[in-house]
Amino acid sequence: MFKKKHATPAVTLKETWKDGDAVTKLSFFIMGLNAIKHRQWVKGFSLLFAEIVFLVWFFLSGIHSIAGLRNLGAIKSKRVVFDKAQGVYVTQQPDNSVLILLFGILALFIVAGFIYLYIINLKSNKHTFLLEKRHEHIPTNREEIASLFDQRLHATLMTIPIVLIILFTVLPTVFMISMAFTNYDRQHSVGFSWTGFQAFGNVLSGDLAGTFFPVLGWTLIWAVAATATTFFFGVLLALLIESKGIKHKNLWRTIFVIVYAVPQFVSLLMMAQFLDYQGPLNTLLMNWGWISHPIHFIDNQASPLVARITVIVVNMWIGIPVSMLTSTAIIQNLPQDQIEAARIDGASPVQIFNHITFPQILFVMSPALIQQFIGNINNFNVIYLLTGGAPMNNNYNGAGSTDLLVTWLYNLTFGQEQRYNASAVLGILIFIISATFSLIAYRHTNAYKEG
Repeated sequence: MFKKKHATPAVTLKETWKDGDAVTKLSFFIMGLNAIKHRQWVKGFSLLFAEIVFLVWFFLSGIHSIAGLRNLGAIKSKRVVFDKAQGVYVTQQPDNSVLILLFGILALFIVAGFIYLYIINLKSNKHTFLLEKRHEHIPTNREEIASLFDQRLHATLMTIPIVLIILFTVLPTVFMISMAFTNYDRQHSVGFSWTGFQAFGNVLSGDLAGTFFPVLGWTLIWAVAATATTFFFGVLLALLIESKGIKHKNLWRTIFVIVYAVPQFVSLLMMAQFLDYQGPLNTLLMNWGWISHPIHFIDNQASPLVARITVIVVNMWIGIPVSMLTSTAIIQNLPQDQIEAARIDGASPVQIFNHITFPQILFVMSPALIQQFIGNINNFNVIYLLTGGAPMNNNYNGAGSTDLLVTWLYNLTFGQEQRYNASAVLGILIFIISATFSLIAYRHTNAYKEG
C-alpha cells in the first residue's frame, strides 16, 4: 500500500527571513535579487530597475510632492518682497495649488504602486525559498516568460487596462474629490487651502442649500418621469408594431430607428428651434386658430411647469425608440403557449398584458431600467441643448428651473462664480445618490432575487 504524501506547509515571511540564505535576506531590501540569482532575468531586473527608478524619483521629487499636500503651497496670493541679492523689490506669484495637489496625489499613487510591487517581490522571494526548501524545480527565465502567456495570461492582459483606468479614471476622481475639501473658487483660483467640510456645509446648509434641494427634487422627478415614460410607451409601441394585422412591420421599426440614429444634439437643437417663441409650432397653432398668441415653451419667459413638461415630452421622442427596440426583442421571444392558453381561458388583451407580457418584459429589462434611471439623473444633453436651464429662477444660485444637478454643476464650474469646490461637492453627492438608488432598486428587482 502506498502511503499518502502530505504537502509541505507553506512558509511565512518570518521563516523566509530566518532560514533563508544571504541573497534571500538581501531580497527583502534589494528587489529582484533572488530572481537574478536563479537566472530569472526578466523578473529580477524589472523589479530591480523599478526600485532604482522609484528611489531616485522619491528622494529627488516624491518627498517634495507629498509634503506639498500639507498646505498646498506656502504663498497664497501675489506679494511684493525685497530681494537682498538683487537689491530690488520683486513680485512673488502665488503657488499653483492645482499642480501641487495633482502632483501630490500622483505621488501617493506612485508610492502605492511601488508598495504593490514590493509585495510582489516578497511573495516571489518567499515562493522561491519554498521551492528551494522542498528541493523542487525553480522556474527558469524562459518558463517565467511563458507563464505570462499561459497560466498568468489574465494578469498580463489586465495590466495595461488597469494602469489606464488608474491614470484616467481613478486619479481624476480622487483629484476631484480632494477639491471638495478646499476653497478652490474664482477668488482662490491659484493659491488655495484645505478647508475641511466647509464646501459641503455651503451646499447642504449654506448659501447654496436654497438651490441644491429644489434642484435635487426636480432631478429625481425628471429621472423617474423620463425613465417611466420612455419605457412604458416604448413597450406599447413595440406591442403595437408586433400586433397581428400590422403590415410592413420592418418599415415602421425603421422609421422609429431613424429617430434614434440621428445624433442627439442635432435632434435637440432642431426641437429647440421648433419650440421657439417664434418657431414653427407656435406659427402653426396660431394659423390653425388654436391659440391667440405664441406660447413660451422653453425660453426665459416660460412657466417652469410648462418648460419641465416640455423637456419630458421631448425626451420621450428621443428615448422611446430605444425602449421599443429592446422590448421588441423580448416580445418576439415570449412563450406563445402561455399567451394562447390565456386567450383560450378568456383573458382580454389588457389582462394578458398585465399578467404575462409586461411582467416578463419588466423582469428582463429591470437592470437596464436602473441604468437608464441613473443615466437620466446625469442627462446633461437634453437640458443643456434644449433649454439651457431656462427659465431662469431668481431664487436659485446659478441654476434655472429646468436645470438638473449635473447642469448646475456645469454652471458652477464654468459660470461667473467658478466655484470649483462646490462643483466637486455636487459631483460627490450625485455619485452617492446614484449609487444608493442603484443598489436599493437592484436589490428589489426579481432579476436579483431569482438570480
